[in-house]
Amino acid sequence: MDKIVIRGGERLIGEVEVSGSKNATLPIFASSLLAEGTHRFHNVPDLRDVRTIVEVLHNLGVQVSQEGRVYRIDATHVSNLEAPYDLVKTMRASILVLGPLVARMRRATVSLPGGCAIGARPINLHLMGLEAMGTKIDLRGGYVEARADRLKGADITFDIPTVTGTENLMMAAALAKGTTRLQNAAMEPEVVELANVLTEMGARINGAGTRLIEIEGVDSLQPVEHTIMPDRIEAGTLMVAAGLTRGNIKILNCPIRHMETVVAKLRESGMEIDPEEDGVRVVGTRRIRSVDVKTQPYPGFPTDMQAQFMVLMSLAKGLSIITETIFENRFIHVSELRRMGANIRIQGNTAIIQGVESLSGAEVMATDLRASASLVLAGLAADGLTKVSRVYHLDRGYEALDRKLAKLGADIKRVKEAD
Repeated sequence: MDKIVIRGGERLIGEVEVSGSKNATLPIFASSLLAEGTHRFHNVPDLRDVRTIVEVLHNLGVQVSQEGRVYRIDATHVSNLEAPYDLVKTMRASILVLGPLVARMRRATVSLPGGCAIGARPINLHLMGLEAMGTKIDLRGGYVEARADRLKGADITFDIPTVTGTENLMMAAALAKGTTRLQNAAMEPEVVELANVLTEMGARINGAGTRLIEIEGVDSLQPVEHTIMPDRIEAGTLMVAAGLTRGNIKILNCPIRHMETVVAKLRESGMEIDPEEDGVRVVGTRRIRSVDVKTQPYPGFPTDMQAQFMVLMSLAKGLSIITETIFENRFIHVSELRRMGANIRIQGNTAIIQGVESLSGAEVMATDLRASASLVLAGLAADGLTKVSRVYHLDRGYEALDRKLAKLGADIKRVKEAD
């Protein structure tokens, strides 16, 4: 098992490129199940979660081949309609194959999902929507068994916006008979990206990026060639790294138009963030100002940036408050930051952070994807040596983050646990 070792105190300087978006890639790969023929997807990141969704597709009989960052996916002959527990337990996004399989193949058996330990994140809204479209759902032995004739359009209102729920039902509705309306839909850029891919495939979708998405079903879809959008959470994480180290970096392939809330909060903390012709210049300042944030569905401050921002606030001047409204267990990184000297108190879904002059290197353990990134960031700013274990969490959603930071001047390396 790998760990990442960081000697803090190095200022980050140089250029770094953002990889393709994990949260866009996974539903787009699942959408390949909706059409016969070969899709070509470019700018696909090399991530553990991408390899997992490829395994899920392989298990269904889908042909997947790879040349660098280009993937070819041919779902012409789907020979198996079950996504088993051994695969789905490692990544909850595997549930995204449910909607496409029911829509095209009329049947699917998918294990109830697993993933990061940051809250229950139930799939009841997915199932409610599929039932409204004419699917018979049974839960047996930890599996969702779904059967349907051709799905029918329906009016579906989400109790709360759900990204994967919106994506699953949007894919299912693309082949349904009639019109489906998804109300209180998720507005995330990755939802819009999926809608764009489905439209390129021949789907008829209006309203993606708003709270009301309308999908007029069609009889069939065609394969596409598409380039995956850059990852806004990776870009935000790199910005925080610059802020923590008083760095001066240029971020290439940066989706800043999808990052308005994050950029506004980072600027409020004192950072300079300025678009340039071929990237975004990010400059950290000597003293960080305290800023309050509250996580919200897009276009609000993303929960996926909460842990990273908390590290920044741990070194800010004054008191800051971070309120987490999305996932109930997303403060599990706090105990590890305290080991490094952070002054953080938790009251319910609120973290109260009193900034300190410095953090100290320590041995810490990653507990989920974004928590692992936050510990790496803390190590960049800490005095002495930080060792982050269980970094397989990091590899689920960040492509070679240690190597990218090293290129910018960080003293960071990946080692085997026994070294």
